[in-house]
Amino acid sequence: MSHLFAPLTLRSITLRNRIGISPMCQYSSTDGLATDWHLVHLGARAVGGAGLIIAEATAVSPEGRITPGDAGIWGEEHIEPLSRITRFQKHHGAVPGIQLAHAGRKAGAALPWNGGAHLADEAGGWTPLAPSPLAFGGDLGRVPRELTVPEIRRIQGDFALAAKRALAAGYEWVELHSAHGYLSHEFLSPLSNQRTDAYGGSFENRIRFLLETTRAVRAVWPENLPLTVRLSCTDWTEGGWDADQSVELARRLKAEGVDLLDCSSGGGVATAKIPVGPGYQVQFAERIRREAGIATAAVGMITEAKQADEIIRAGRADLVLLARASLRDAYWPAHAARELGQAPTLPAPNQYARAW
Repeated sequence: MSHLFAPLTLRSITLRNRIGISPMCQYSSTDGLATDWHLVHLGARAVGGAGLIIAEATAVSPEGRITPGDAGIWGEEHIEPLSRITRFQKHHGAVPGIQLAHAGRKAGAALPWNGGAHLADEAGGWTPLAPSPLAFGGDLGRVPRELTVPEIRRIQGDFALAAKRALAAGYEWVELHSAHGYLSHEFLSPLSNQRTDAYGGSFENRIRFLLETTRAVRAVWPENLPLTVRLSCTDWTEGGWDADQSVELARRLKAEGVDLLDCSSGGGVATAKIPVGPGYQVQFAERIRREAGIATAAVGMITEAKQADEIIRAGRADLVLLARASLRDAYWPAHAARELGQAPTLPAPNQYARAW
């Protein structure tokens, strides 16, 4: 029986345990460049014992950033600062992953601690791009410009180029962001996609952007390395994207060479009523794993060691990804290993051995 501290192998990559760190935006870059903040933030979680660390949503183009402070990977100059981080993570036993992203209609916003609303052009904002000219709503009220088909092709090429740069930077795990109301999710949901061409309308058309993007990335990402996708498995809104569609999409993504689905939810509609509570999204990881026959990661208010271990032992997911719990405690895996009686599987770094 697998447990939280059992290794997990996908393709040629073996994680030392089933604990991963979710991609969490730090809004601490200038022109997309990684900084000392990212080295310390991500490096601490490698020292703390996580098996996988996924770097925050990393924009494949400047206009694909959520805010001017977002990380980026649209240029060769981004590679070396990221390489410094991946070298450190590998040295301390973690697999470095990266989430490739385009913010779509949510792009061009202020930093969260500055309010998070769309910025005017004169304040550093820009016109967002989206499947349809529909604003997200609330503080993100700017109407995006509808993408043309040539622009869709260009963005898909941006994802492929970003994957090549990620490989050069030392990443061994790529996640495509198709959740939380950003561009790829916007194509999936009929609430944000009202196109009448080959990229809108039917289920087959709405999944086309993600399938083509996945195909483009898989073509340049090495066969021996995992490719994963983060999905918002439901919009939590009638008439939107839902779990049934997510299961069918998961089957299609598996056929395109995707190895794992990171199962989140929401973010696509400002008015959604989400039943937040401990483990509230695990149901999606469990169902997709069972019905689509693909490995899954569970996320969403997973905070306790026994809770995370039960998810793995019960076969509800193959991997648990932590977010806020990891922000509160960079050494959550080490503390969980002690609590679960698995401490020998996670030895302390020499520098910390006296206190582990």
